Amino acid sequence: MKALNPVFAGAGTTIFTVMSALATQHGAVNLGQGFPDVDGPPALRERAAKALIDGPNQYPPMMGVEVLRQALSAHAKRHYDLNYDWRSEVVVTSGATEALTASIMGLVNAGDEVILIEPAYDSYRPIVETVGGIAKPIRIGPPHWSITELQLAQAFSPRTKAIVLNSPMNPAGKVFSRGELELIATFVQKFDAVAISDEVYEHLTFDGLPHIPLSTIEGMYERTVRIGSAGKMFSLTGWKVGWVEGPAALIGAVAKAHQYLTFTTAPALQIAVAEGLNNHQQFYVDLAREFESNRDHLARGLGAIGFDTLPAQGTYFLTTDIAKLRFNGNDVDFCKHMTEHAGVAAIPLSVFYTGEEPRNLVRFAFCKKREVLDEALRRLAKYFLRN
Repeated sequence: MKALNPVFAGAGTTIFTVMSALATQHGAVNLGQGFPDVDGPPALRERAAKALIDGPNQYPPMMGVEVLRQALSAHAKRHYDLNYDWRSEVVVTSGATEALTASIMGLVNAGDEVILIEPAYDSYRPIVETVGGIAKPIRIGPPHWSITELQLAQAFSPRTKAIVLNSPMNPAGKVFSRGELELIATFVQKFDAVAISDEVYEHLTFDGLPHIPLSTIEGMYERTVRIGSAGKMFSLTGWKVGWVEGPAALIGAVAKAHQYLTFTTAPALQIAVAEGLNNHQQFYVDLAREFESNRDHLARGLGAIGFDTLPAQGTYFLTTDIAKLRFNGNDVDFCKHMTEHAGVAAIPLSVFYTGEEPRNLVRFAFCKKREVLDEALRRLAKYFLRN
């Protein structure tokens, strides 16, 4: 048999699947995979159910149903003063990962270099490599995960086509500052590149920090596509409704890639997401406050046990340094051991890097009920404070 696509043939099972299966096997509290354990607003689910019964249930427009594209345009204007024409500058996708895939497929050619900021969401690199792009990582590190002018100067080249920026950032919980965004924008413009801005956690920032879309930085509106997620915004991750917004010149290519991936997304879910954007904005405001409180609660508990917790400015995730626990093994070994023996699952951060990676960082998800977090802390304290 001829060789299969090496990007996928050589890939292992994702760590999220591995750790979730291990958690199930050992009856562990799963703070690994990042999804809330409470579904989003009943009003949205009721609207989806009504739309499903009332119909139509045939193919909606490839770009997305009009009411949702209009609601997304209004959302961008309301929160960021961004003016996207819903007719030509907004496309709805089957989740944010499809939005990323369509954006990279539509904007990157074979041989183009694409800058990734690590630790990076694990789908970025394989998507880039599948279209023949060359991934060039910039590594940022704890505790502040800052990016420097020197790093950008070393990464950008005449072959740079795009940079993928994730803010708020999974897994580090980093929210990029205006100064950092302006620095990135300088290099994007200098090297005539584009930006693929993954902003799925846009409404989950903490401590009063604002989310600043890269599109709002001077000179970047024309060069940036902006990706969002209803799953993250409304705690409905299983719906897989995402979107891409940007100038028509870029969105046209993204939409054509989208038409060959999923073509469209369930119309009833699109209609319900529009209902959320138009009438249930308070939900994501309250969600950010709830998760900020969860972050603080989990950080205090983990700190008392011996984990060194790092700042988390946004997202679902809290990163910890396990060095003080003096475990004889790397972060993957630690997470498997903790799942099997302490009954709590987490994710090793080394899976978000390429090349030489840190082996002492572990990510916990705090987008859970408070009683779930308490049970996890009880189990961890029982195990680590005993041993």
